[in-house]
Amino acid sequence: CLLVQDAIVRARRSILDSSLWPEPAPRLQRPPKLPSLGDSFRRQSAYGVTSMRMPEPADAAPSPVPLSLVRVEVQRPCNESGGRLMWPSVKMNESYTIAVSGGQVNISAPEPWGAMYGLETLAQLISRYPDGTLRLNETAVSDQPRFAHRGILLDTSRHYLPVRTILQNLDGMAYNKMNVFHWHIGAYSGRHVYSQQDVASIVEHARRRGIRVVPEFDTPGHTLSWGAGRPGLLTACYNGKGSPDGTYGPGITAEYLGNAQPNAGPPRQVDPTNEANYPFLSALLSELSSVFPDTYLHLGGDEVPFDCWQSNPKVRQFMADRGFGQNYSLLENYYENRIISIATSGANRSVVVWQELLDNAVSLPRGTIVHVWKGGWQDEMAKVTARGYPALLSSCWYLDYIKMSDWKDFYACDPLSFYASAAQKARVIGGEACLWGEFVDASNAVSQLWPRASAVAERLWSNQTDWRPEVAEPRYAGQRCRMLYRGLNPEPSARTHMCYGR
Repeated sequence: CLLVQDAIVRARRSILDSSLWPEPAPRLQRPPKLPSLGDSFRRQSAYGVTSMRMPEPADAAPSPVPLSLVRVEVQRPCNESGGRLMWPSVKMNESYTIAVSGGQVNISAPEPWGAMYGLETLAQLISRYPDGTLRLNETAVSDQPRFAHRGILLDTSRHYLPVRTILQNLDGMAYNKMNVFHWHIGAYSGRHVYSQQDVASIVEHARRRGIRVVPEFDTPGHTLSWGAGRPGLLTACYNGKGSPDGTYGPGITAEYLGNAQPNAGPPRQVDPTNEANYPFLSALLSELSSVFPDTYLHLGGDEVPFDCWQSNPKVRQFMADRGFGQNYSLLENYYENRIISIATSGANRSVVVWQELLDNAVSLPRGTIVHVWKGGWQDEMAKVTARGYPALLSSCWYLDYIKMSDWKDFYACDPLSFYASAAQKARVIGGEACLWGEFVDASNAVSQLWPRASAVAERLWSNQTDWRPEVAEPRYAGQRCRMLYRGLNPEPSARTHMCYGR
């Protein structure tokens, strides 16, 4: 199985080259040279059983024992012959087991994705001793995620992020068993754009790590950059004298945002009355299907005040012709239902929308995933799930807002801590940590995201057991060190903690 072999190569490099985080010692010895990978693999059967033999340890120790062999078994056929690729999906099986005995490790998983996570857990179980040996305790692990959707949102429209920064984030996600990259994509300028080759490299890098790439093309608001290349796409706003004022969509006021972001830019809005816009949007969404293979597509729909639509005489006439009166929620409903129908027609697509659509009484098709991001999220999650919709939570995981030790707040937030029936809570498919780009670029994206997102990762993966930050803090600090040793630049996890050798 090429996916598993690729994961083993990464695991060998991280374990042998990065030195992980060792036992306390006066100073670290240099890790042994990486042996030739050509002798590392031995195929055991057509079902993807692969072995990784480690160097013989210099010294033996009864406990913990030196690592001698890692054997990985994928139980179901992993067929990627003839150019066919396996893709991660919302229904993929990510479970795995680990058995450690006598220095030998057996990792077993139904599918390659679980094998990848088993190798990540192995990296957390191993310590490098001062004599250079890799050791671990005999143990047995049976593990699977609590939620199927464990995501990171990166915003590359407000500040452009180079491809290398996005790839670094994908590596960090793999280290933390997160499986959805929500890409809030857009053009920062005419020069700062992503080619189809860029997108393909990001999607493939993610696929090899069991990460789905879910693009967000937010409409009808936040479309200023679209309008620059498509005349007639945006709504022309009118002043009090009935003349165009030269703007295309109202500015977001401090009152509209609840004084949270008084200097936020205007959410330029698509003109829902221009029939020529719909074939354009249909062609755009059709192209997306060929570039982004995942079945999820995020259509946004947030922050759509109605001021500009109300000012435009053409829009008002459109409202009157259809009997909408002065209820501009009906116009929003009209637009959203058309764009959702376009996005899902002829494709096995599920759409994700921000919570405003439900709040504004837009009639959403069954199966639409509602993404909750505002305050009062417990009531919102109860409302979304009571109406039968799958729900995602991000409200308490906005990583662009920073305060001291805020990871503890992220860790304490649980997507199921709202009053509802068991059937409603079963509709919660997970959540996402969001890093919006107003004050984030390539200089600070990785350090602002990690290790704070690791707290979210554990909350979405692990069972709802011990919520105490003081219990999680050693794991949190250790994970930060592992990411540091593996080439990321995560911010310090605490004022008093440091990583050995750094």
